[in-house]
Amino acid sequence: MSSGDARKKNAVEKLFALVDCNNFYASCERVFNPALRHKPVVVLSNNDGCVIARSEEAKALGIRMGVPAFEIESLLTAHGVAVFSSNYALYGDFSSRVMATLAALVPSMEIYSIDEAFLDLTGISPEGAEALAQRIRKTVLKHTGIPVGIGVAPTKTLAKIANHLAKKNKMPVCLLKGEEEITEVLQQTPVGEVWGIGRQYSAKLTARGIITAYDLSRAPEEWVRREMTVTGLRTRQELCGISCLALEEAVPARQAICTSRSFGKPQGEPGPLEEAIATFATMCAAKLRRGKSAATQMMVFIHTNAFRTDQPQYARNRVITLATPTNDSILLVKAAVEALRAIYRPGYLYKKAGVIVTGLVPEGEVQQDLFSSAETGKHRKLMESLDEVNRRYGRQTLQVATQGTTRKWRLRQEKLSPGYTTRWSDLMEIRLT
Repeated sequence: MSSGDARKKNAVEKLFALVDCNNFYASCERVFNPALRHKPVVVLSNNDGCVIARSEEAKALGIRMGVPAFEIESLLTAHGVAVFSSNYALYGDFSSRVMATLAALVPSMEIYSIDEAFLDLTGISPEGAEALAQRIRKTVLKHTGIPVGIGVAPTKTLAKIANHLAKKNKMPVCLLKGEEEITEVLQQTPVGEVWGIGRQYSAKLTARGIITAYDLSRAPEEWVRREMTVTGLRTRQELCGISCLALEEAVPARQAICTSRSFGKPQGEPGPLEEAIATFATMCAAKLRRGKSAATQMMVFIHTNAFRTDQPQYARNRVITLATPTNDSILLVKAAVEALRAIYRPGYLYKKAGVIVTGLVPEGEVQQDLFSSAETGKHRKLMESLDEVNRRYGRQTLQVATQGTTRKWRLRQEKLSPGYTTRWSDLMEIRLT
């Protein structure tokens, strides 16, 4: 069967949609602030450093992704650009709302990232799929306030390309169907823009004269398998309309969890560092409990600012093997602080610290220590209560004492928007007079 015949046969059998939230972080900032509609909006990275999200109006001003905020301060002021510190709690909550809305509209989906999801539209005609995509887009906007673009195609890789076209041409929905239409699109798509083709493969393909996605779809299968492994061959097949990548409905088990931060101001004293490390350890512990996992190892690291050549430099880490796999905040905080004290050296200004827990195992398969089983039971009930209070009243409502209250190390977030959906104190009020 030729690639064209396979494409036609597969197009009837398989159909995927990729839903991508438009300028996600900037869109989240607009939901509770309608005055920002049609105005330029940018969101900054940790410590208000670089631009990590832009509205279409900000892009039109020539604001580049990743540019340091201080370099474009005059441009931001001159054009009245709304600037926000990154509010990850708000963005995470909106992501959950978008994904829940999508899950209610289709039988199966794969959450690909915080603002992207693949939908399985198998069994629906192309015309019906386009109508459904339009309905999905309107429903997500109505339920969450987040605008989305949707690409629909016979394979996940082609759906990625269709979604890119929707963004490029400012189309709400882009449907790729028919061999001629797909061929024309592939001929206009640089091979480096194909999902899964990184810089290294892009350079190799270009050197061989494979410039476009269409060229890759016509490259000899044996050469692709040899030079790009079976993963590259699957990409080639997907470009030919042959579906090789199924939806991953089950989230793969994590191998490690990392929580780290750059400090708003460099820290030299051990007290604030211990508070920060304790906080990072409790955040890792909470994530472990949500995933019903336990950690067997922990690494704590600290380092100075490598870009400050006028200051002495220091970087160290410490790995601890836990006696028993655990997700207990108290035990993880104790281990983390011990590790920090072992690597801390006075006389340095530390810019960043973090905690990484690894060797994750299902919490139900943990072999308990004979002499600590009673204490473990008490701690488990305590952790359940802690999680319930923090879930109901907001993160860090209850915390381990070692976390402290000063938070001198916290991120610089001078332009942080309210936690409209994540903090009771920031809940919007409507007053009728």
